[in-house]
Amino acid sequence: MGFDRLEESLIDLIKEEEAKLGYRKEVVRLYYPLSTLNHFFESDVDSDSMYKMLEGFSSYTENRLGNVTVTYKGDRFCFKIPKEGVEYIHNNTSPNEFIRELVNIVGKHGCTMEEINALFKSFGDIICEYMDNDEFDVLIRFADSTKDKYFYCFKDEGCHIIYHRFLPEDYADFDF
Repeated sequence: MGFDRLEESLIDLIKEEEAKLGYRKEVVRLYYPLSTLNHFFESDVDSDSMYKMLEGFSSYTENRLGNVTVTYKGDRFCFKIPKEGVEYIHNNTSPNEFIRELVNIVGKHGCTMEEINALFKSFGDIICEYMDNDEFDVLIRFADSTKDKYFYCFKDEGCHIIYHRFLPEDYADFDF
């Protein structure tokens, strides 16, 4: 189960990166905190134990992502996906049209929360929660988490709006 969730997350992040920066056949390094990996594996282990749990991950994904290497320092893990893995994702998975449209909206000058809300609603029923903290102004997520499981947090910084995408468990860890 943990390997499936981790691989899915890596693919989602690479697709988001492609939506933001375009496709390039190059090595990608993605970083995860230990807490996120513990969520994937429904565990509560230290970094050394997690590293041991991840020993078979490269073999598990080799046919799709190539030789993924894992390193860590403290509670921060790095997953190095070779360019062949990035190419596999580009050629063999569907683009995430929602992310592509979100990136386009947020990337343009003068973007508004009304435009962002309209985009979310065009993809399904949403749950919108206004936040009272210094980090974010609003949380938007899809009511049907099978369509998109992530929690999207937005901050209006005056001249533009930024977003961060969290797994539900990671969002809960922040205790906003």
